[in-house]
Parts: sequence; C-alpha cells; structure tokens
Amino acid sequence: MLLVTADTLRDAALYAAIAVLAAALSFAGPRERRRGPVVLATIALVLLAALWVLKAWGAALPNRTLYDIAREGVLALLAVVVIRAALQFVAGTLLARFQVPSLVVDVLLGLALIVYALVRLDVVGVNLAGIVTTSAVITGAIAFSAQEVLGALWAGLSLQAERTLRIGDWIRFDGSLGQVEAIRWRTTAMRTHSKELVIIPNAKLIKEKVQIVSRAAHKAWPKREVTFSADYDHAPGVVTRLVAEALAQAEIPNVLASPPPVCYCVAFEDSGIGYAVYYYIADYEDAKESDSDVRSHVFAALHRAGVRIPFPQRDVHVDRVSPEQAMRRELSARMQALSRIGLFASLTESERGALAASLGRHPYASGDVLFRQGDAADSLYILAQGRLAVYDEQDGSRKRLASLAAPDYVGEMGLLTGQARAATVVAESEAVCYRIDKPGFDAILRSRPEIVEGLSQVLAQRQADNDATLAALSVEDRGTRALGRAGELVRRIRQFFKLHP
Repeated sequence: MLLVTADTLRDAALYAAIAVLAAALSFAGPRERRRGPVVLATIALVLLAALWVLKAWGAALPNRTLYDIAREGVLALLAVVVIRAALQFVAGTLLARFQVPSLVVDVLLGLALIVYALVRLDVVGVNLAGIVTTSAVITGAIAFSAQEVLGALWAGLSLQAERTLRIGDWIRFDGSLGQVEAIRWRTTAMRTHSKELVIIPNAKLIKEKVQIVSRAAHKAWPKREVTFSADYDHAPGVVTRLVAEALAQAEIPNVLASPPPVCYCVAFEDSGIGYAVYYYIADYEDAKESDSDVRSHVFAALHRAGVRIPFPQRDVHVDRVSPEQAMRRELSARMQALSRIGLFASLTESERGALAASLGRHPYASGDVLFRQGDAADSLYILAQGRLAVYDEQDGSRKRLASLAAPDYVGEMGLLTGQARAATVVAESEAVCYRIDKPGFDAILRSRPEIVEGLSQVLAQRQADNDATLAALSVEDRGTRALGRAGELVRRIRQFFKLHP
C-alpha cells in the first residue's frame, strides 16, 4: 500500500502553488479573466488540505482499498486543477493576442491527463506492457467503434485551428440561419433568429457548404438586401435616385448612415421593374427588424412621389385609362411641347397637330448619348423633360459647350438642312425627348413653302446667339450675324427639302 508521505505532500504543495501563482498573475489582466484562475487556486488549496488530512489520519481507516481510492482520487483531482490552471494562464494571458481556441485547451488537458494516468499506473505497479499485449484485439475493436467520434473530434480541432468559424459568427447551413454559440469537441451549436438551438456535427460541418453571413468582431459591416417593384411609368434612374435619397435622409435604427444605402435596378419583370436596396447594419441579430423598417421607408417614399407598386398584370384594374385616353394625353403632351418651341411659332394649329402625330417619344437615362459630333442627321430633338449637355469633341478631348434644360430643342440644323451633327449631345439626367424626322416635316413645308423664311430667321438668330455665347459678342453683332445667315439658310433649307423658290 502506498501511503501519503511527506515527499508526496511537498510535491502536491508545489503543484498547488502553481495554481495559486497563476491566479495571482491573472490580476494583472482584465477583470473578466480573474474568476476562473481564482476558483481553480481555491480548489487546489482545498485538495491539498484533503491530502494533508489523509496523511495525518488516513492510516486509521479500516479499509485499505478505500484509502487507496481516496488518495488517487485527490491526486487526480489536483492534477486536473493544476493542469487546467496552467493551460488557462498560458492560453488566456501569455498567448491572449493569438486567441487560442478553448477546444485546443481541452485537448491539451486531455492529453496531459492521459500522461498523468500512465505515470500513476506505473507508480502503483501496474504492468502497462502486459495490458497492451493482452488487449490488442479489444483495443482494435474500441478504435474501430470510436472512428466516428475521433473523426468528429478531428473536425472540431480543424475548425478551431483554421478559425473557419468563430463564436458569434452568423452562418447559414443546411437551410438554417443562426449565430454560433459554441464549438465543442463533436458538435457546433447555432442559435437561430427564433431562438431555436441547432446542433451540427463537426464532421458534417467541414464536409458541406457553410455560408458565413456576418463575421464576429469583423471590420466589415453586415450587408443586407431588400427588393421591391415599381411600375413602368417611371424611369429606373428616377426611382433609384428617389429611394436612395429618401433612405439617406431617414433615421432608421440599426441601419448605418455610412456607407449610405444604395438602390439599383435589377430586373424587368412581368408586373413592373424590379429594384434592390443594399444597406449595412450594425447588429445582425436585428436584421429582420431593419429589413421591415427599410421596406416601410421605401413604401412611404414611393407613395409620396406617386410611384405605384404594381400588382400582377393578370389582375384587371378598372381605374386604368383606356388606350384612347392615353393616346389623347400623349398627343396633348406633344402639342404642348411643340407650342413651347419658338422655331415652330409660325406653324398653324392644324400643322402642329399633323407634326405632333409624327413625333417619336424617346426616353433617355443619365449618360445616354443622343448623337455624336460628325453623325449624319435629318432629325430634331425636342427636350420635354430633364437636362442635356452639349460637347465639342476634337482630337479625343471633350469640351463642354452648353447645358440645355426643358423646354428646349437641339439638332435643328440636321432636320432643316441635313448638316452633319456639329456637337455631341448627352443626357445629364433622366430625360424625355420628342424626335422630328425629315419625312414628318416634309409634308408641311411642301404644303406651305413660305414658312421657310420664318424658320430661317429663327434658326439664324439661334446660331448668332450661340456664337455670341462663345465669342462674347454684343447685341448689335448678334443681329448682323443673324441677318447675314438668314438668306443662306433659306437656300439650304429649300435645297434639302427640294422646294422651288
């Protein structure tokens, strides 16, 4: 029988001192890391006292087996406490900046305890070689049956070593979305938005696809997407700008102001145009509430601007205007656009009506090019909505000449004389233009050739004004240039439309 000797008690005191030292050094670190070492040091001192009691009065026990069990039990518990205290000090204090995973600490603890158990078996006189030799078959059977357990353990170690997943990560796995709460030897625990706890085997986790939605304590904020639809009556550029500006001005909980929310056109669908809003949130746990708030603000912004969120087109809406009413509205808009253009002031109401019927409606997005400098031309563009920019392009460089705002027109020389485009015109914003082609204007000039004189005068005055803007000419110089050009323009217009004087 092995007794608790003074040497055993001294060695145990030395080991307990290691736990006490680790607890004392933990006070140099953060407050939240002190409790564990202090508890372990206290347990070590209690076990040391129990070992002292066993040395003093254990020999009086009538049952020697009970004495052996008590001695080995106290020593084993002391070994567990001291080893854990040492590992926690090394991993949590000395190597704190490396963020050693807790699973690694547990595995090292297990290996250390195996070594301790082998040493103690040898001390008490157990023949380890005989045990290994006589139990080879049993050992093989145990290893084969524990294959799945060992695979799960290895998977857990791989996850921790590679830091594939971290506590606090939001992941999507096998159709479930949740936050990682724990990574254990065999399994990983994930809690969903509905507070359900999902247990995932680590072996399955490393074999299948895992989507990390939001990384814990990461610099990149979680990004969210909210989709919606709007009718085809409003240009995509108008809707995206409207929604982005409304969300940037709104104060929405958990939604970050920087980077600001953005809106994109993503699809042309059966019922309307599809859009997506992308924004960043501070806390992924409240992502559903943030999505709901963003949708509310999008709905309010669209409603204020008169943009309709469409129903499926297979539904019948009795409040929709008839095709005849829509055509009358469009013709009225064309007539209004023509009436605001001084170039056509000499036309009668019936002539404007005939010309309006031949107009083509052309919407443009910001950045669209109406025509480029040097292009062949036989048409004029009436700007009904938006803004256009006029550029001079030479030798690969671009110089801004003017900016046009509705109501205005551009390309008149192409319509009336066939002259190639003298400049490049680009839409500065969402714009709507009506295009007049030569065939639509030809019938009017042939029925009333005398209006060529009025057209040439307006055209000459416009060119003189353009020259004055570039050269800073006086009012008198503008008039002189206009008179000098009017006759030449009359000749060119008649020649282009093949009208006889």
